[in-house]
Amino acid sequence: MSFPPSSPQPNTAPPPVEAPEKDIPLSRRETRRQETHNALISAAMALLAAKGFEETTTDEIAQVAGVSRRTLFRYFPTKADIVTAWAQQMTDVLRAHVAGCLPGTSPQAMLCSALEAVVPHMARTQPEAYAFVYLIERTPALLPVSLRKYAQWEDSLAEALSHHLTNQPDSGLAARVAARSGIAAFRTAIDEWIRLNGRPSLVPIMRKVMALQARILEDA
Repeated sequence: MSFPPSSPQPNTAPPPVEAPEKDIPLSRRETRRQETHNALISAAMALLAAKGFEETTTDEIAQVAGVSRRTLFRYFPTKADIVTAWAQQMTDVLRAHVAGCLPGTSPQAMLCSALEAVVPHMARTQPEAYAFVYLIERTPALLPVSLRKYAQWEDSLAEALSHHLTNQPDSGLAARVAARSGIAAFRTAIDEWIRLNGRPSLVPIMRKVMALQARILEDA
């Protein structure tokens, strides 16, 4: 497979991570496990993006992450499971954002803000975020992971939107239409970002696509 020109080089040690915020404090053991889990994802994604999914071995991931092969398998039985875990982090961010949207938020504003909220959590830098997105979007073996991620996002958006479209005769159907439309716009923005080799920021592209979508549908 070909690689994005701005792919970052993998770190030789797991990057520092922060323990997730929980309503119930985690035990020291649980905190350490979560930190290891997040560090493995970060280190593995950097290597996979730089070298390629098929070309990277689990032994190489374990070496870069600074853990044994056995420890890596305990957290992630397959390479695809690592990418799935990264995608799940994005899904969790989106779900938390839509859950916190205030009553009265317009559907368009909710879609835009929820999808934009995911971007800062993709990676620590824009080149790294682009490399991760390119990996999951352009690796055939990871297509099921990508499609599952978008399906989860769509379900989360539809559920939240159904509570904001109560003036519609069929709020559930309207919510699903709006959610799918939002995901389609996001995927179009991702395709455009990849076409531009990740040089511009993603969020302005997303806003341009969403505005174009709204204008086209309004004029139709």
